[in-house]
Amino acid sequence: MSPVSPVWERPLPKACSMVLLFCALSAHAQNAAVSEVVITGNPLGSEARVTPASSLSGLQLLERGQSTLGETLNQLPGVSSTYFGPNASRPIIRGLDGDRIRVLNNSAASLDASALSYDHAVPLDVLSTERIEVLRGPAALQFGGSAVGGVVNVIDNRIPREAMTGVLGKTQLQGGTGHGERSVAGLVETGNESWGLHVDGFDRRSGDVAVPVTLACEKTGETRYARRICNSASQSRGGAFGASTFWDHGYLGASVNTYQSDYGTVAEDRVTIGMTTTRYALEGEVRHLPGMWESAKLRISHTDYRHTEFDAGTAGTVFANAGQDVRIEMRHRAWGAGWRGVVGVQAESSRFSAVGDEAFAPFSRASNQAVFVHEELPTAWGQVNAGARFESARVTSLGNAALPRFEIGTRQFTPLSLAAGGLVKLAPAWSLTGNAALTQRAPKDSELFANGPHLATHAWEIGNSALGLEKARSADVGLAWKAGAHRMTVTAFTSQFDNFIGLMGSAQVLDNLPVQNYQGVKARFQGLEASGLARLWQRASTLDLALRADTVRATNTTTGEPLPRIAPLRLGTTLAYAQGPWQAKLGWDWHAAQSRVPVGSVSTTAYTLVNASVAYRQKGEATALTWFARIDNLTDSLAYSATSILTSTAFGKSPLPGRAFKFGVQASF
Repeated sequence: MSPVSPVWERPLPKACSMVLLFCALSAHAQNAAVSEVVITGNPLGSEARVTPASSLSGLQLLERGQSTLGETLNQLPGVSSTYFGPNASRPIIRGLDGDRIRVLNNSAASLDASALSYDHAVPLDVLSTERIEVLRGPAALQFGGSAVGGVVNVIDNRIPREAMTGVLGKTQLQGGTGHGERSVAGLVETGNESWGLHVDGFDRRSGDVAVPVTLACEKTGETRYARRICNSASQSRGGAFGASTFWDHGYLGASVNTYQSDYGTVAEDRVTIGMTTTRYALEGEVRHLPGMWESAKLRISHTDYRHTEFDAGTAGTVFANAGQDVRIEMRHRAWGAGWRGVVGVQAESSRFSAVGDEAFAPFSRASNQAVFVHEELPTAWGQVNAGARFESARVTSLGNAALPRFEIGTRQFTPLSLAAGGLVKLAPAWSLTGNAALTQRAPKDSELFANGPHLATHAWEIGNSALGLEKARSADVGLAWKAGAHRMTVTAFTSQFDNFIGLMGSAQVLDNLPVQNYQGVKARFQGLEASGLARLWQRASTLDLALRADTVRATNTTTGEPLPRIAPLRLGTTLAYAQGPWQAKLGWDWHAAQSRVPVGSVSTTAYTLVNASVAYRQKGEATALTWFARIDNLTDSLAYSATSILTSTAFGKSPLPGRAFKFGVQASF
């Protein structure tokens, strides 16, 4: 079978019909103000937040931003990272990773192959990002059963959503030691009350990452030793163009963006990946519709993704994925006792191929259609939320003519997910939240039909086409307190899986690789996450103490064994000082030893990472400059991530980065 074309069957008639429907609705709309920006899990914009959520933006994102999404969000309460070296890292939320974490771009699907393998990077860079939102737990179901662990929404302004006047923009330059980073990014926006344009671009380059231990490297054919992670250098670049038209009751816009990255895979000294992706998006909103509907929002995207794995410069296996995502949300006016809500439909389709000797998954097609509803009822004592999502999923294996080992077939699933939650105001400063959900997830193509060598996991992976729906019962309870600048939040959570789909070891060996089979087992995840801030001093300057902690315990209850790659107990604190344009921070994060691992996995020892940062904001008549500097792993401690597949398959290969200093400036005008 020949490689699949990078442009596949796009549902143009369906997309066009939805655009025409959207435009017809806008013709009946009345005048309205520009809508407010809301958190991902709160589509109605209410002040009461029932669901656990976090957001990074502004100076905080500027300081914490890393080359991967996982490392940028790592250390947020309840969030860790898959860490496959410095170039490929996906978020882990409450111990769940892979297809159980939904990565979105502007609330639409971000199509790639990052959930398929730990060495596949997410094609998003924080240099072009305005805000990242993290939604944990049951409330994520409005985005699908594959969001049982949570949602990460990367938000940019590539499709302008608000009218603007004149020319706006920003540029950012930064560099770093430890891996020799050199990055540049910039964007320009212009427009008026009727239209807006957006252009952005970025370029990030870095060398091999410095670590506090000497490692062997065989990239050149001879063994060399250095205090660096071999084959961890990377180059990435990208850009976008977007345009919108505005009227007094909404907007309609479109964008196209590209992302390219060339990076080493770390686990193999001579293997690099060349990735490229192009994404087209259409988005619009109409407000103040007549009748029961208050507003309508439309999002359509098409993505072409491809990456090639090179061995010593020779092209090897090529992975490609292309697909569409269409989502319509209709917000209705209050009814009954005061229920407000959003009703929506979503349709996704993709076509995947892997061409080469190391293809461990077949050519496949996948489609998913869903209807969902999210409702809120404000009360005198708090708020009640409820939601449901019904899906129809279809997964087809097309096999691979060059590799006849793959099974050919089709599976269909009808997942149903339900969730409810509430917030109770116990006192002016205290509130209690609770959420519960029944979630069902359809197995992915690799879980059903994989059969081949996967060097990133150092195993021969075999799927199971008889797998049923993955079912989970999840709940969390949170207590929050806020008094002035002081605040505290503590949340306990649990998830019980009836058919947790994971790779399980066996006694078999194929092609000198241990065989791992996808199986469904019973599993339990439970844990605690907490954060707080105490203002120690407030005069002309302020001094704050931020505290954070999380822990999760995950068990295969079928066998009684621990589940692999679970973060240990983590405790952290940051002392933050601010006076006028100056800000300075000193923090540390302690990770306990992780000895609760399944047979065959490697335990990790405890470690502490210390970091410090300083920032200065300089205002001019038309330009504002933000100077920043940060040092990570100040004590140059040797540490290994308990949540990384590298720790269990190639221990000593990729420790966490050593001492690194980052500095830069961002100019906005």
